[in-house]
Amino acid sequence: MHNFRYTMSISLFLLASAGCNNDAPDQYAGWTMVNGNYTGNKYSSLTAIDTTNVQQLQVAWTYRTGDADTAAHSQIQCNPIIVDGIMYAVSPQLKLLALDAATGVLKWAFLPYDTAGSDKKANFNLNNNRGVAYWSDDKDDKRLFYTVGEFICAVDAGTGKLITAFGNEGKVDLHEGLGDRAAGLFVTATSAPTIYKDLLLTGTRVSEGMDAAPGHIRAFDVRTGQMKWIFHTIPQPGEPGHETWEDKDAWKMTGGANNWMGMTIDQERGIAYAPTGSAAMDFYGGKRLGANLYADCLLALDALTGKLRWHFQYIHHDTWDYDPSSAPVLLTVTHNEKKIDAVAQTTKTGFVFVFNRDTGEPLFPVVETPVDTATELAGERLWPTQPIPQKPAPFVRQSFLEKDINPYLSEAEYEEVQTRLLSYRTGKMFMPGSLQGTVVLPGFDGGGEWGGPAVDPETGILYVNASEMAWILKMEEVKKKESRNENYLQAGQRLYQQHCTACHGKDRKGGGNYPGITNAYQKYDKASLIEFMNNGRRMMPAFGHLKQEEKEAIVSVVLNLKNEYQRKFEIQQTAADLFRQLPYRFTGYDKFLTKTGKPALAPPWGTLTAIDLNTGEHVWKTVLGEDPVFKEQGVKETGTENYGGPVVTKTGLLFIAATKDAKFRAFNKSNGRLLWEASLPAAGFATPAMYEVNGKQFIVIACGGGKLGTASGDAYVAFALP
Repeated sequence: MHNFRYTMSISLFLLASAGCNNDAPDQYAGWTMVNGNYTGNKYSSLTAIDTTNVQQLQVAWTYRTGDADTAAHSQIQCNPIIVDGIMYAVSPQLKLLALDAATGVLKWAFLPYDTAGSDKKANFNLNNNRGVAYWSDDKDDKRLFYTVGEFICAVDAGTGKLITAFGNEGKVDLHEGLGDRAAGLFVTATSAPTIYKDLLLTGTRVSEGMDAAPGHIRAFDVRTGQMKWIFHTIPQPGEPGHETWEDKDAWKMTGGANNWMGMTIDQERGIAYAPTGSAAMDFYGGKRLGANLYADCLLALDALTGKLRWHFQYIHHDTWDYDPSSAPVLLTVTHNEKKIDAVAQTTKTGFVFVFNRDTGEPLFPVVETPVDTATELAGERLWPTQPIPQKPAPFVRQSFLEKDINPYLSEAEYEEVQTRLLSYRTGKMFMPGSLQGTVVLPGFDGGGEWGGPAVDPETGILYVNASEMAWILKMEEVKKKESRNENYLQAGQRLYQQHCTACHGKDRKGGGNYPGITNAYQKYDKASLIEFMNNGRRMMPAFGHLKQEEKEAIVSVVLNLKNEYQRKFEIQQTAADLFRQLPYRFTGYDKFLTKTGKPALAPPWGTLTAIDLNTGEHVWKTVLGEDPVFKEQGVKETGTENYGGPVVTKTGLLFIAATKDAKFRAFNKSNGRLLWEASLPAAGFATPAMYEVNGKQFIVIACGGGKLGTASGDAYVAFALP
């Protein structure tokens, strides 16, 4: 087993933090916004906890929300904020909480269900929520903004009551401005909105399939909820970028290109740096030929007007779901002996891109590199090149060959993996999806994920955690029916394959992070499952756009309602229905695992890497997490898949939870050595927050579990020195 921890020489540059001056308050001393401060660097300048005493950390308080739902795989992905000694956070069922940040005592809780017009939680989409935004007029008006289902809610930070003067009785519908075709389509937001002056900027999460709404970025007035501007991420006729879509009417039907991962706003420049996701559908682009601006881009938008300043496209005509996975980070680096204000982006592919904040010029060379375009999928035409940064080097592995098979498998397991590997397309990144299956490494969940990196503003060193897990991208042909003379069984099977197979699998046993639904009849009847489909929940988008008869046909198959199978299925197809029909479908989010559930790829499956962005050189790398199955076999340094980001401190520490082994760890930021760890009540798939109250320093982490096969939890746990 190789030792994955290594140390390289560190170049220390004492850089002024972006936008700071000696007279300004220390923006790094608190945690008043998601990711800590407006640079998004997850850095704390507090000094009470350091490398000499971190081993003394202990639980200061624990708050349990009381609404975890293990059956529904509930989660808490929230990075809480702390304002004037009050911590604002979100529960698994999307209650907004105000806690005394020193004691964890509840001050108030806002239950959002009435904002959706019902007191039943099942009647709206319980989206995963990664945080809230705070705004104040520096007088008495103090507001919190967060997303519940399709609504942005405005809540009084002092009372926990809806501010009814905002939007429609306290909420704004995220469908606003997206056009008539978005009506009934799934639209929500997992990331917190972002504040610039008196504007609330937001992206969205939309479906990944052909039923995706457009992912346009908008700004709303923080007081009234009125939409002030919109940027079309899928350009319309006459707008720059429209020419990158071969079908000039694609904007009328195509969705996605959405800012689901949040954005970072340079408050001094007034520039919003907003990454965008892939265009729909993720894995077949035959109905969206071209480079597909502004999908898979970093957009630099004028935060006041929404006008485009510059853009960079990370992936051309994406068919791997390789969109950037987190909000970018602002920092200042020394490059060619000059101080440059930069914006850095980590990615699912394991690349780090670093740009001049003003011009968009890459600080390290980016080469348009020829890639494999040989595809057997009719109608598809892949882009011939992809942009590859020459520095920094990738922070994860990017290919899977026979030498990369997990050496800790049994002989039978090894042979099984070897046989399957030989049957797949593999060996490099950007290989086309295929009918026999293509190995995707980094996998669909990274590389870098939505937690994003931390950056030390004094040194320009970036710290990024990553998952290293191979997945299989497999497509299958959709056989055209000459006639739609179907019964409910035939229609339900066809529609299930079209809309449900990718997540729940052909056999309804699930895959990846998606649950099986073979026993759905134990929880749902026909009416409640249709209601669930109408509204969605967490990872599952809403299917309100499907016609009632289509939903009934799907439900008849999922719930095995044999008495309905022979009902005649008759439905008129619209232009949108015809557009959404593809010649191929994605077979599901399948990790490359053995039949016994072990990773086919050799460890480490979770890593933590420090990269000097002044020079582009790696500083150190270590494993992150321990796999309990292999730990019992005596295998060390396995790492685990991980979700959530790190916090780095002025005093030499890096804190991170994120792993499925439910540990909270502190590393020495200079060399990657583990200094402290504690067990959590559930896995902490979230980013910690560091703050100070009455001179006492705390670090808090949401322990929600619910991913990677872990039990759901309901706790926020704060640690402090005795």
